[in-house]
Amino acid sequence: MMRSLLVLLLVLLPGLAAGGAQAQVPPPGATMCSGCHGEGSILPLDDWTAAQIVAAMAGFKDGSRPATLMPRLAAGFSDQDIAAIADWIAAGGMSHDTR
Repeated sequence: MMRSLLVLLLVLLPGLAAGGAQAQVPPPGATMCSGCHGEGSILPLDDWTAAQIVAAMAGFKDGSRPATLMPRLAAGFSDQDIAAIADWIAAGGMSHDTR
């Protein structure tokens, strides 16, 4: 029993450790968000959920959420890009951004 548990841990731990490290790697384009929305900014996103970020970005893309800069930025991202960036931000990714 103890040997089986040890083998299971040896198999699972490297994957779990890699997954934790991967969560901190920003998706392409994500680090530019911290310039305006990072720590100490006027509109920090640290308390936004991924769903709220995705909804806001969808509104910027389709014009239903007016703004000056964000519609142009949102237009450059696919829905998959936006989802990945939103997940990263909601998971605290910008607090790990060390640009």
